[in-house]
Amino acid sequence: MYLFIGILFGITMFKSEAASWFRIYEMFKFDSFHMYGIIGSALVICIIVVQSIKRFKIKSFYGENIHFYPKSRSFSRYMFGGIIFGLGWALAGACPGPMFTLVGSGYLPILIVIFASVLRHSFA
Repeated sequence: MYLFIGILFGITMFKSEAASWFRIYEMFKFDSFHMYGIIGSALVICIIVVQSIKRFKIKSFYGENIHFYPKSRSFSRYMFGGIIFGLGWALAGACPGPMFTLVGSGYLPILIVIFASVLRHSFA
């Protein structure tokens, strides 16, 4: 099931051009609404799904209750984390989801970015 969902996610990322370096470059130059539309629509869908789970007490596939635990609210941690993530995304031209999508579609030089990302996280 997880493999099927991953393949479906990869196909969706590739066909919507969300894994395209050019689209990501356009986004960071504020030249196109394409990526902002994808991110914004994903945000709206997630808000609707989370609120539905909370309101209707929807259970997991295994029949367990789904719990949402509150996160500590700190402006600086989200601001600095977002800046670091955004800079890495801008420099690499891909975030983790599209990186693996690009490997699956045959863009093998992205393996260097994945290797550097894994190497960086192993020392963090």
